[in-house]
Amino acid sequence: MFRKILVANRGEIAIRVMRAANELGKKTVAVYAEEDKLSLHRFKADEAYRIGAGLGPVAAYLSIPEIIRVAKESGADAIHPGYGLLSENPDFVDACAEAGIAFIGPSADTMRALGDKASARRVAIGAGVPVIPATEVLGEDMEAIKTEAATIGYPLMLKASWGGGGRGMRPIMGADELPEKIREGRREAEAAFGNGEGYLEKMILRARHVEVQLLGDSHGGLYHLYERDCTVQRRNQKVVERAPAPYLTPGQRAEVCELALKIGRAVGYQNAGTVEFLMDMDTGHFYFIEVNPRVQVEHTVTEEVTGIDIVQSQILIAEGATLAEATGVTRQEDVHLNGHALQCRVT
Repeated sequence: MFRKILVANRGEIAIRVMRAANELGKKTVAVYAEEDKLSLHRFKADEAYRIGAGLGPVAAYLSIPEIIRVAKESGADAIHPGYGLLSENPDFVDACAEAGIAFIGPSADTMRALGDKASARRVAIGAGVPVIPATEVLGEDMEAIKTEAATIGYPLMLKASWGGGGRGMRPIMGADELPEKIREGRREAEAAFGNGEGYLEKMILRARHVEVQLLGDSHGGLYHLYERDCTVQRRNQKVVERAPAPYLTPGQRAEVCELALKIGRAVGYQNAGTVEFLMDMDTGHFYFIEVNPRVQVEHTVTEEVTGIDIVQSQILIAEGATLAEATGVTRQEDVHLNGHALQCRVT
């Protein structure tokens, strides 16, 4: 049982994790950069430590040695990464293990298999889940890239192999745009994630964006908590999220949730994660996009309609609890939808 949890994040998600930890009777530790010394998350925690002296406000939270230092100094026995920042970094998971500190999230191996979008595509294909036609990770030979692009056919979407939040994404409508869009996308991905790798994917022009929430334990259990719609976006950033997706038939809902479970089973998924799909509005077919191996901003709408506290479940699963113990639900069939929830982000 964890006594004290360090939250390696800031702002809203840090406060959300602290609330869940407090409700479970656990102490919390906040970290903050100098620029965040008056931020609310610092004062919500039982203890707070400044990190990243001499580093920028983002670099401070990306410093693995600093996070581990504070965890040891404070006596924290677990770390919750929140979302963004280090939440999808397998090296951080390894560093926690080396320091004897539990990481509240999936394993480093799972992150390496799914955090890289190109690798995640291979997992999906191996699990029999449909994927959108795409290239492998792009090399440096622009003529070879042009040939690959022409083989798939325009329009295309450039995507960063690592990270999320729309960083490194560029729509490419024709061959004349290809070189410059790839250079732009690589620069943005390198700045955001420290890795400029990317690939090209066929663009579905009339699509819905559907994602399925998963929870897995360390005993082989895996639940889906149904789906969310996040089609309304601005600059590839989600703006409106709702649960459940109101346009799905019962058959389509069952289909997309089973596709997500196939991905989870293929890697023995543990803790919280989200499998994202595009639904072609013209055909009704679902295509795998990516897996986010962490809690997401929009997890709250799923909590509203299922009654399951996802962040508390993350903590309990990391302690070794079964899904039934963590969620209070004994079988997948007992996870029910109740009503409708909507979340809007201010941009």
